[in-house]
Amino acid sequence: MRQGTGSGPVRAVLIGAGNRGKDVYGAWAARNPDKMRIVAVADIDPARRAAAASEHGLPAALAFGDWRDLVAAGRAGSVEAEACLVCTQDAQHVEPALGALGAGWHVLLEKPMATTPGDCLRLVEASEGAGLQLRICHVVRYTPFFGAVKAAIDGGAIGTPIHISHQENVSFWHFGHSYVRGAWGRAADSTPIVLAKTCHDLDILHWLAGRPAARVSSFGGLSWYRRGNAPEGAPGRCVETCPIYEQCLWNVEDLYGSGERILRVGRRADNPIVRAVAGAAAVGARLGRTLGGGGWKAWPATVLMGGRGRAGKEEALLRGQYGRCVFACDNDQVDHQVVSIEFEGGLTSTMTMEGLSNLDGRTIRIDGSEGTLEGRFTYAGERLELWEHRRMKKRVLHRSGLTGNPHGGGDQGLVASFADSLRGRQEAEALTSGRASLESHLMGFAAERARLEGRVVGMDELRAIRLSVDPALPSGL
Repeated sequence: MRQGTGSGPVRAVLIGAGNRGKDVYGAWAARNPDKMRIVAVADIDPARRAAAASEHGLPAALAFGDWRDLVAAGRAGSVEAEACLVCTQDAQHVEPALGALGAGWHVLLEKPMATTPGDCLRLVEASEGAGLQLRICHVVRYTPFFGAVKAAIDGGAIGTPIHISHQENVSFWHFGHSYVRGAWGRAADSTPIVLAKTCHDLDILHWLAGRPAARVSSFGGLSWYRRGNAPEGAPGRCVETCPIYEQCLWNVEDLYGSGERILRVGRRADNPIVRAVAGAAAVGARLGRTLGGGGWKAWPATVLMGGRGRAGKEEALLRGQYGRCVFACDNDQVDHQVVSIEFEGGLTSTMTMEGLSNLDGRTIRIDGSEGTLEGRFTYAGERLELWEHRRMKKRVLHRSGLTGNPHGGGDQGLVASFADSLRGRQEAEALTSGRASLESHLMGFAAERARLEGRVVGMDELRAIRLSVDPALPSGL
């Protein structure tokens, strides 16, 4: 595997300057200039592009409207970099990633890596053929919580694992924002939610199981976020003239104006300091609206702002997709789904996703021959407990209050690991290499096939997929 910069900072280019690209990975680079520097950016949106360029001190010549022009500049030598962060939408991952590999750059790629099994394999083989890293953003593997779960299993704390029960709880306001009103509302425009959202969870299950899956089944549907459940008299857009505006759980004021839906998480945290900070933030958001500052300015409001501040938020709510009533959208993603998995050797697992939870986060229970692990990984706090069958005693293996980080430190752990690996500090094997992540992607495709076709799908069906195209850089780039 070709290495990067040695002891100096990694020079990276950013393709896609939205929430994940600019506000997460790009922000990490800005805070850690000794480890990574963003040297060029590409985004089709002028405001997002300009905002990212400004944040990293880039001249206009290094801010591209088309990623192809950035890749061409890299191949010509006018942009010098070792790495590329590809943070475009789901259906726009493959070509930019292949282009970056063709330019000789290691790639950090947002999940899911592609929208078809064949394209997933295409990316893996292209990176391996070029001797370059393809690191997939399965950030949950890099969290202290799931690191503790993995260590407990591998250390024999529960003996032989027998069954894993895992639940992805998506809060009602988060689901409405991302998977009804938002960019992932339609499966054809992104990926089915089992890949768009719960690919993290399938990846964790594959990692914890430590063995390939054998068979997969799945059930689910869209039950709540549909037109038939709209309140009587509700208009097509979320406006104050709606007869139930103030009572509606999805009204845009509570989500994007005051941030009340998000701040309630902080006020339920275990840590009293966090509760106090959440209270102060609520006052600040209300004061910001009163003084014309636009109110809540953190995620998910940043998605609407898009580098344009209050004007971007107002445009998105008055005329854009985020101002729609959640019962009057064109969404088709399922709002609840269960996936059952039989791994080789007989270990079984269930993964459940639902979009009407009171709180975002994951819960997990793993039963083994000698003990049980029970864990809670949520925005309001984390806790992992081990119950020992022989002594009938409980031990707390991990505990953390709300940190303000929606992925429990995984975002930072991932990009730090990627940067360190290119600075000569690479671990024995990247936790989320393209090859390591391929299996859980195939599990997601199998689950969706099982749900749609109403049958048990053998994983050999997915593993039999072969490339129908050459994995090399697409022609014309």
